[in-house]
Amino acid sequence: TAAMGISRDSRHKHRSTGGRRNIHQKKRKYEMGRPSALCKLGAKRVRAVRCRGGNMKYRGLRVDAGNFAWGSENCTKKVRLLDVVYNATSNELVRTKTLTKNTIVQIDAQPFKQWYLKKYGVDLAKKGKKGGGKKDEAEEVVEKKSRHVIFKLKAREAKNKMDPAVEEQFQSGRLLASIASRPGQSGRCDGYVLEGEELTFYKRKLEKKKKQ
Repeated sequence: TAAMGISRDSRHKHRSTGGRRNIHQKKRKYEMGRPSALCKLGAKRVRAVRCRGGNMKYRGLRVDAGNFAWGSENCTKKVRLLDVVYNATSNELVRTKTLTKNTIVQIDAQPFKQWYLKKYGVDLAKKGKKGGGKKDEAEEVVEKKSRHVIFKLKAREAKNKMDPAVEEQFQSGRLLASIASRPGQSGRCDGYVLEGEELTFYKRKLEKKKKQ
């Protein structure tokens, strides 16, 4: 006996007046649904699924990295996902480390830190810390830069204004980011680094969750 499939029809529903419908036809293939992927955080595991019209979906079952964009700096890097911290749907999805669209995750800040150091000549890990001056000088001696490059980096840094809340996160080496792709459909876990009002909003949510 074949198991009952997931169907997306509306014949089984009551009429808008509340009356029962007579079901006059069977389930159709084009009304078919599939079980949800519930993509988890872990070593990459993606399955290809053939869909209607010969199209393919890539069912992400486990994902551990993705491309994340740092919008204000116009920079995108492939980074590791470290943890799931918030999901508007349910705390159950946070507990099970399930990745869905718009899940708030913590990502590794290292690739962005290295890029920032190269572009602005500033180490974000040390920027906020005091007493790191002598070490910085010692490191600067190792990597020689021409006068032109030094002035170019200083000019860039002078024009640049970074969100203090984002800068603060670089100290811990973890950035809060939102997933913009749909891992269960595309097999990818891509997104963007949270900044500005959105970051403030989610930080408040996380604080609230801690207090409960």
